[in-house]
Parts: sequence; C-alpha cells; structure tokens
Amino acid sequence: MDLLRWTVVFLILALLAGVLGFGGISADFAYIGKILFFIFLVLLIVSFVLGRGRRM
Repeated sequence: MDLLRWTVVFLILALLAGVLGFGGISADFAYIGKILFFIFLVLLIVSFVLGRGRRM
C-alpha cells in the first residue's frame, strides 16, 4: 500500500503545482503518479493471482 500512497502524493503535488502555475512540473508529477499507479495495479493483480493459487 506504500506504492499507492506515493501515487496519491505525486498526484496532489501535480494539482498543487498546476494551481500555482507551474505547468511543466505539474505534468511531470502527473506522469510519475500515473506510472506508479499502473505499477501498483500490476503488482496487485499479480499478488491476487499468486495468492489465489496457494490457497487451493
């Protein structure tokens, strides 16, 4: 869940930078947040698949 927390932090930083007028930095933070979110989703799916196989 730590990866999801970092995703939220980067997306909040992107919103804050966008409100303050730093468009380039905001886009970079949003891009990093998006990458972290997709990594989180892949790891979540892998853990569900591997966890389900061990219980049977």
